[in-house]
Amino acid sequence: MDKYEALRVYYGHDAFRPGQEALIDGLLAGRDVLGIMPTGGGKSLCYQIPAILSDRPALVVSPLISLMKDQVMALKSQGVAAAYLNSSLDLRQQDLVLERWERGAYRILYVAPERLETPGFLGTMTRRPPGLVAVDEAHCISQWGQDFRPSYLQIVDFLDRLPARPPVGAFTATATQAVREDILRILSLRDPVRVVTGFDRPNLYFDVRHPRDRKAAVLDLVKERAGRSGIVYCATRAGVEEVCEILQNHGIAATRYHAGLTDEERRENQDAFQYDRATVMVATNAFGMGIDKSNVSYVLHLNMPKSLEAYYQEAGRAGRDGAPADCILLYGPKDVRTALYFIENGEENDLLSPEDRAEVVRQDKKRLNAMVDYCKTTRCFRGQILDYFGQDHGASCGNCGNCLGDFVRTDVTIPAQMVLSCVKRVRDKLGYPVGMNLLLDVLRGGRGQRVLALKLNEVSTYGLLAREKKETVRTLMDHLVQEGYLRVDPDHGGVSLTPAASEVLFRGKSVVLALRDVPKPKSAIPRVVLPAGEAPAEGFYDGLFQRLKEVRTRLAQRAGVPAYVVFSNATLADMAVKLPTDREEFLAVNGVGEQKADRYGKEFLAAILDFLGEETI
Repeated sequence: MDKYEALRVYYGHDAFRPGQEALIDGLLAGRDVLGIMPTGGGKSLCYQIPAILSDRPALVVSPLISLMKDQVMALKSQGVAAAYLNSSLDLRQQDLVLERWERGAYRILYVAPERLETPGFLGTMTRRPPGLVAVDEAHCISQWGQDFRPSYLQIVDFLDRLPARPPVGAFTATATQAVREDILRILSLRDPVRVVTGFDRPNLYFDVRHPRDRKAAVLDLVKERAGRSGIVYCATRAGVEEVCEILQNHGIAATRYHAGLTDEERRENQDAFQYDRATVMVATNAFGMGIDKSNVSYVLHLNMPKSLEAYYQEAGRAGRDGAPADCILLYGPKDVRTALYFIENGEENDLLSPEDRAEVVRQDKKRLNAMVDYCKTTRCFRGQILDYFGQDHGASCGNCGNCLGDFVRTDVTIPAQMVLSCVKRVRDKLGYPVGMNLLLDVLRGGRGQRVLALKLNEVSTYGLLAREKKETVRTLMDHLVQEGYLRVDPDHGGVSLTPAASEVLFRGKSVVLALRDVPKPKSAIPRVVLPAGEAPAEGFYDGLFQRLKEVRTRLAQRAGVPAYVVFSNATLADMAVKLPTDREEFLAVNGVGEQKADRYGKEFLAAILDFLGEETI
């Protein structure tokens, strides 16, 4: 069997996605690799196929029990012998896994990084070393990344203690250039094959909204997507509890996940979501990386995350099957204070030296500023994300709230001059810059303690915008920052003029503010695209697609697995287009491999034939 046959037999695909083949070839040739691929881009296949084809099994280091469980369940459904070793197993089960590894019963074994240094595990790996080691979520090894995990540093010692160092593959979806260099250095990757396929997820619709009542907005958005699987992220446990209760009180099958629940309840709630008994998961970021549920059609954020890396990773849990999906963030100014609290009080920072801790906090604040810029931009949301990760892109993506929105353009040159002049006058009086909130108070004629104590009520620009709403002035100031007329110090928050400000103050350059109208509701409902000239009968897609989902649900319940493990929504949609009527045609459906064709083909083909028979009557 070669890599192409393995791809077809086990995964049901006829061609590799961009970047996959180079990474697979590298591992098969005994080389180290570094793969940076977006969520849903097929990273796991890059080490799974080498493991299937190799005469020695693969060891996969993974950060979360839930991720291991999902991956192993999917592999078994495809006919690949796989297992995981973690604290969810009792001692007897753990011993049995190690015994089977030594007997050569597995092609792939998933372990947590904490497991690598235990004597029993090390002994087994010394006697029967892995043919390759894959490091999933490799950005966790960098303390400058957004999700540093000190336990990942144990991977280095583990590799050094093996009889011979196997090929090492490092994979992640979210890594800036600095983090990528950290991964290469810490893991000592040897002349690795490097593949960065890009960070774009064209099937995802991005939007940021600024509603007055965010919880009511979440309820409306979830109702618009009734019956579809989605995740709602909240910054706090209290937010999770309140939003979950609101959804449940409106008849929505929602469950919750946060660190304040017992292990048993978190496990039960996650299973309810995975098996589609609950359509909505309301969670903190404790509902962590690697959630491998392919049919999530939307991710909503009640609050702004503290970095674009974190946001893109969480939002990226939508649309893993390639179907259209929505990623909508609800922003409010208080989010910045909440994020700053978590940055300055992170428990993981307690493991670092004071110097390193200060540097991590500084980097986190820099990332927070980029996240705030994303929430306030009037430019393409996708472009803002791709800029952050250093990827080129067009001016408009055509699939985000800003690119599809209607903007009202207003000349704000005069109030902009007032703001810029106020920044200069306050700086001249005090000798140092002050923050946005204090400037707002001065411009609006506030009588707060700091304004009076610093005698800022005496500057000539005091109260110039007293008749404007606070939100209006703040929006204008944010716009001046985005346009490069004002600069905010990333460490202390002080606001200063840039050289470009003189163009507005002294040379007559106009300032135009574009504000977006309230967007119309948008729901990620997959649509079948038929070949040109083929018009489906009325009800064709909805009727057949729903029938195929019913078949999938029945088969999943019989096998005791989540529905998406049988087939993804995208695969069902492809069936509805291709209308296979025999095994050969069924194998031509994207995502149908030989193992699943043998296991499930009869039932799906029968449903399609029944549907076609009804349509021709």
